[in-house]
Amino acid sequence: MNISLIVGLMIPFTGTTLGAAMVFFMKNQLNQTIEKLLLGFAAGVMIAASVWSLLIPSIDMAVEQGKRAWIPAAAGFLMGIAFLLLIDGIIPHICVDSVKFEGIRGNMKKTVMMVFAVTLHNIPEGMAVGVTFAGALLGDSQITMAGAMTLALGIAIQNFPEGAIVSMPLKSEGVSKGKAFLYGTLSGFVEPVAAVLTIFLASMIVPLLPYFLAFAAGAMIYVVVEELIPESQAGEHSNISTIGVAAGFVIMMILDVALG
Repeated sequence: MNISLIVGLMIPFTGTTLGAAMVFFMKNQLNQTIEKLLLGFAAGVMIAASVWSLLIPSIDMAVEQGKRAWIPAAAGFLMGIAFLLLIDGIIPHICVDSVKFEGIRGNMKKTVMMVFAVTLHNIPEGMAVGVTFAGALLGDSQITMAGAMTLALGIAIQNFPEGAIVSMPLKSEGVSKGKAFLYGTLSGFVEPVAAVLTIFLASMIVPLLPYFLAFAAGAMIYVVVEELIPESQAGEHSNISTIGVAAGFVIMMILDVALG
C-alpha cells in the first residue's frame, strides 16, 4: 500500500476517534437538539455521497465497459440494501437513545449492543471508501484519487458527530470516560477493515467494479432510511434534523463536485 492510500483509508476512522474524544471535553450528554442536527447532517452526507461518489460513477463506468448503464447501478444498489437488511437481522444491537432491540437475541449488555449498532452503520461507509480507492488505483477514468480522498473526508466529517453520539451516552450511563472513548473509537475501526477487504475484492474482479460502487450506495442508503432519519425525526424539533440533512447534503455535494 502506498502512503496516500493508507492516509485515505484512515481519514474516516480519525473522524470517529476525534468525535469519541469529545467525552473528555464535554460534561454532559449531547443536547437533544444538537444530536438531531448531527444525525440529520450525517444522513445528508451519506445521501450525497451515495449519488455523486458511487451511483453516478457506477453508471458512467458501466457505459465505458459497454454494459447497459442502469443494470449494474440497479442490481448493485438492491444487493446492498439486501445485504444490510440481512446483517441488521443477525447482529444483536440496540440503537442509541432507543429501547428497540434488533438482531438475534443474546445476553450482551446494552452498551455493547449500542456499539454494535454504530459499527453496523460503519460497514457500508468503509466499503464506499474502499471501492472508490479501488477504482482510483485501477486507473478508472470515472474515479480519481482526489475523488476518493474527497469521499473519505466527507465520511470523516459525518463520523465526527457519530463518535460523540456513541461515547457521550455511554458516559451518561455510568461507563468511565476511558471506556466510553474506547468503545466509540472501536465502533469506527470496522471502516478501514471493510475498506481494505473491498479494495482486495474489487481489484480481483475489475468488471464488477460498477456493481461494487452501487452496492456500497445501497448499503449506505439503507442506514440512512432505517436508522438515521427515523432517529433524527423522532420527538420534537424534527425540523432541526431536516436542516442538518440539507446542510450535510450540500456540503458533501460541493466537496465531491469541486474537489472530485
